[in-house]
Amino acid sequence: MALLPKLKLLRGGNTPRRVRKREAPPGLIQFLEQSRVIAALIFIATVAAIVLISFVGVRTSDVPVLPNQTAPVRIVANAPFSYESDELTRVQREQIRDRIPPVYRLEFEPLTQFETNIQDLLEAFERFEQAFPADAASSPAAHEQLETITQDFNRAGPYRTTIDDLRALLFLGNATQRFTVVENALLVLREIYAQGVHDETALGAETAAGGITVFQINKADQVSNQAVESMEDALTLLRINLAAEGIGRPTTLALFRIFRNGVTPNLVYDQEATRALQQQAIADLKPVVVEVTGGQTIIEPGTRVTPEQYEMLVAHRREVLQSGTAAMDEGLQLFGRVLLVLAMVLACSIYIRLEDIETLRSNSRLGLLALVVMLNLTAVRVSYELGALPFFVEHTSAAALLPYIAPTALAPVIVALLIDAGSAVFMALLISIFTGVIYGNRLDLLVLTFLASMVAISSARLTRKRGAIVRATTLGGVVVATFAMLIGVVDRLPPLSVLQQMGAGLGTGILTGVVVVGILPLLESLFKRTTDITLLELTDYNHPLLRRMQMEAPGTYHHSLVVAQLAENAADAIGANALRARVCALFHDIGKMVKPEYYTENQREGINPHDSNNPSLSALIIKSHVKEGVDLALQHRLPRTVINVIRQHHGTSLIRYFFYRAMGAIKPPGQSQAPFPKAEDSNPPLRDPGTPALPGLEPVPVSETTYRYDGPRPQFKESAIILLADSCEAASRSLAKVTPQGLGELIDKIVHDHIADGQLDESPLTFSEITRIKSSFNFTLLNMLHSRVAYPTGEKPKPAENAGS
Repeated sequence: MALLPKLKLLRGGNTPRRVRKREAPPGLIQFLEQSRVIAALIFIATVAAIVLISFVGVRTSDVPVLPNQTAPVRIVANAPFSYESDELTRVQREQIRDRIPPVYRLEFEPLTQFETNIQDLLEAFERFEQAFPADAASSPAAHEQLETITQDFNRAGPYRTTIDDLRALLFLGNATQRFTVVENALLVLREIYAQGVHDETALGAETAAGGITVFQINKADQVSNQAVESMEDALTLLRINLAAEGIGRPTTLALFRIFRNGVTPNLVYDQEATRALQQQAIADLKPVVVEVTGGQTIIEPGTRVTPEQYEMLVAHRREVLQSGTAAMDEGLQLFGRVLLVLAMVLACSIYIRLEDIETLRSNSRLGLLALVVMLNLTAVRVSYELGALPFFVEHTSAAALLPYIAPTALAPVIVALLIDAGSAVFMALLISIFTGVIYGNRLDLLVLTFLASMVAISSARLTRKRGAIVRATTLGGVVVATFAMLIGVVDRLPPLSVLQQMGAGLGTGILTGVVVVGILPLLESLFKRTTDITLLELTDYNHPLLRRMQMEAPGTYHHSLVVAQLAENAADAIGANALRARVCALFHDIGKMVKPEYYTENQREGINPHDSNNPSLSALIIKSHVKEGVDLALQHRLPRTVINVIRQHHGTSLIRYFFYRAMGAIKPPGQSQAPFPKAEDSNPPLRDPGTPALPGLEPVPVSETTYRYDGPRPQFKESAIILLADSCEAASRSLAKVTPQGLGELIDKIVHDHIADGQLDESPLTFSEITRIKSSFNFTLLNMLHSRVAYPTGEKPKPAENAGS
């Protein structure tokens, strides 16, 4: 009955006990985590999912290409079809337009102007004869007047007539004779203009067998072929007709030089008539219909896509969309695709076995890898399937953006954050290979997406802020945009298409970062993974548990801060995760808040509740802080890593003080102490001295298991470091004087005892790392526990008399 109040105190008295959050049974958790059957199922499901996502229903006809772009894959018609070719019809239309000769019209305005100027000249001659009779025609005044007439005639048009030529016409005879000769010459000019005169640079003319140049002439809205004189032939005709007048050679030549000014090319291009004739010819043209047979190659790989091939590809896509006759196993056979996936997954397994054996032994990590691969490939496949929508079928320039909106960096960045950078690199290669295969075996896309993923991994692997994730994926998007520009220049794509592809790559990088930030907490919770981002958030001293520890167990809080500093420095010294060690150390003793007064660091005024308890009950209370800490961690949703450290930070070590009390080596306060038992002493006392001897009952032997923590022992480096730091920090408080030698010996003894007790048997620490950990502890504790110079007390000393003498 004496134990009843103590047990009631252990259970919290009449205080309502909080409901503990239950975990799955340890046996079930271990089975799910380590079962090879589940690992095999994950492997099979991954292969099946990759085959289903990457290959089933993928058609090479949906590969987005643009005119003048290098085709990445051979595209073959699945079935015969026909279509009206706008491109070939356009080519024929251009050919017809080029074959139609231009239409001209005859311009008579120069002739009319010349006739008017000649009439003015004759009138001037009449006025000259009235002013200067025959006997005065050679006077200086007459010469001056004749020179004025010559200048006026030349200014009336672009003429070049001399005074001598006009004098020859003036003195040809009387006015009637002059008029007759001039009228005959004008008649010849009218005939020349009616026939048409062309210069040597006229285009669109045909030369007949006899050397006559024929033009299409528009007369009264009727277009007909007509022979047209050249300038040379027209002038020859004028000279011959003037010579037939019989007026003498000198006068004939003078008249020829005057009237040749009236001969100019009068053939003018008639644009409207030419266009009307072309439209009439084009109106009779029927659209060109192209017949494509089944199995005919539409586009050859490695060649630039011509406009005709591009049009045939668009027609093929439209036919496939309307008829639904696309073959499921086009290109590679399904069996070959399965072999490809098996080879890639096996290569991934071998890589994990060589570089990350921990992942191979953990089904949760394998499940995480499989899930993110499926999610990433599904996103890539969705972006690919968008190309089958009517909008993208009609607007292939928009379909060319689809490879750049595939979020290929999604899985690699997640793996870099939740597992490690090595696995992320292999994941990036895996995703890039299947992305290139989905989009028609595009090597350029494979290299581009792999490079972008590597940049994102390099920027995100050590990030501790969520905003840095978006920055890392944005850098990957910048890489995609840059190489999209370079590839566009090489492929000679339109500038607008290049800008659209650059924008798509950059936007996808930003969106990928946003998606990773959004789903990362879900994956952390689902697979019990913890990122440095989450750990950094837990270092906030305003966390409810830390604030509560400051108020309810200040000694434990200070102890946790010191252990956190020791663990962080030691982890950094051996290359472990220093942030994880710090966070786990801050929370490793949160279970002590349930009964803080039972722990030495929180006791005040020399009151120790253990003095009135028997050793086994005290040991039970001390051990309970581990389970209480796990309960608090589960209630506050602390990461699995922190919970594991709470369980493991004492391992299965012995609670020595109460074990020695149970063995009688330590007496309660006020009693004389017996010497401590030696390590080789294997004969414990017959019973726990705290248990009263009852009549008729045998003494209860002291069981060492009662005084050991339930474990498990530390399973990873940070947990083992915290176990050692916890013990060293607590033991260092007992030193009366801190010296480097004494502190070093204390640390060596504590570490040696833990090793001898087997507490580090399941941790991956090496002896070299343990040596560096001890050096780190020694350095940190010396700086924390160093003594200070005593400050002088009392009154301020007075200056000595006659000090200056």
